[in-house]
Parts: sequence; C-alpha cells; structure tokens
Amino acid sequence: MSISLFLPVRRGSERVKNKNTRSFANFENGIFELKLSQLENLDSVDEVIISSNDSRCMEIAETYKNRIKNLVIDERPDHLGSSTTKLKDLILHVGHLSSCENILWTHVTNPLFTEQNYKNAIDVYLHQKKNGFDSLVSGYIIKEFLLDKETNKIINNTTNLKWPRTQDLTDLFAINNGVFIAKRERYLLGERLGVKPFYLENDKISSLDIDYEDDFLIAEAVYEKLEK
Repeated sequence: MSISLFLPVRRGSERVKNKNTRSFANFENGIFELKLSQLENLDSVDEVIISSNDSRCMEIAETYKNRIKNLVIDERPDHLGSSTTKLKDLILHVGHLSSCENILWTHVTNPLFTEQNYKNAIDVYLHQKKNGFDSLVSGYIIKEFLLDKETNKIINNTTNLKWPRTQDLTDLFAINNGVFIAKRERYLLGERLGVKPFYLENDKISSLDIDYEDDFLIAEAVYEKLEK
C-alpha cells in the first residue's frame, strides 16, 4: 500500500502576495518552510513530490533533500503552473509523476494541518478501504445560516420555518484542502477522489486554509498562540 505525497507550490499568488514564502511566525521562508518541517518525519508515506515553477521554492526544497525521505522535486512546466491551468491537467500530471499505488494531495496553505493530522488521515484511509470506501477527503462541518441571495431563503433549512433552530440546519461538509487520498489509477483519470470517498472531519483550527490576506493573518496569529 505505497503512498506518495504530492505538494504543489506554484508561482504568482494573486490574492496573497508571495503567499508561500513570505515570513510566517518564526519561519523566514514562510508556510512552505513550515509545511516541509511538518513532512520531515512523516514515515507514513513512501515519497514526497514537490511540484513548482517558483525558483525560490525550488531552492528551499533542495535544502530538504537529505531531510525528507525520497524527496522528488518536479520542475513543473509553466503551462501547468498558471492561474488558468485546468485542475484536471495537473491531476493527470501527478498521476504520471508517481509510481506509488496511492497518492495523497496536500497544500502548503494549511499551516495548522500537522504531521499528526497526516498520520491520522492515512490511518483512516487504510482502515476505511476495508469498509468499502475507495478514497478520502478532509474537511469540516458547516452548520450556519446560508442565504440564497436570489430567493432570500436559507438553503440548508430542513424545516418549514423561516428561521429554524441551528440544530435543524443540514450538515454541510466544507473541504479544507488538507488531504485528498485516492489510488493512482484515479489520478490517471483526472480525478483526486474515487466514487465512494470517506469524509474525514477535522476541527476548525487544523482546517484553516489561506486563500486571502485575512486568512494569512488569522492562521499566523493562531499558530503563534498555540506555540507559546
């Protein structure tokens, strides 16, 4: 049950400038350096593939060649590293990069998704395969009032009341981009999940995902608070 971990870090973040390598807490090389440190002792995977078209990220990754077991650095073609790249094309690329039976896709933008979170996700994936699940995705439950701006109605309302109790709202699963795990053969079809994925629930702290400047500041503040 070999597992390859794939970590994409492309050049040119549009919403958070230099998101991957700007200083974060006590990490001079930012959330990319933090993520590499989290993967350094992860013995649950057989290889780690870093795919980037960012020369700075490539330089940082090189310094971990003797620190991360079976580290592969993929100089990603520019046509697979732009804001207009189709996700399916990158997924297919990943399928051809690895020869492992399973692929775990993760992101540097989850700085509080720790080594223990990865170990747990892999353990759950391997266990749930015995129960008929063919893949895994991590996330958290949303149970909040979500309004449709066109109709002014709460889209996750399960009652006939205009304002139901919070506990009567439908549980919605928000993907946190922590992990996607599936067999390599699914990646070769352009898919990161199978036909019956297991939904792994994480807490909101480990689910923090940096997509906007506010997210960066919040994640950094929470990380520094937890490290005290």
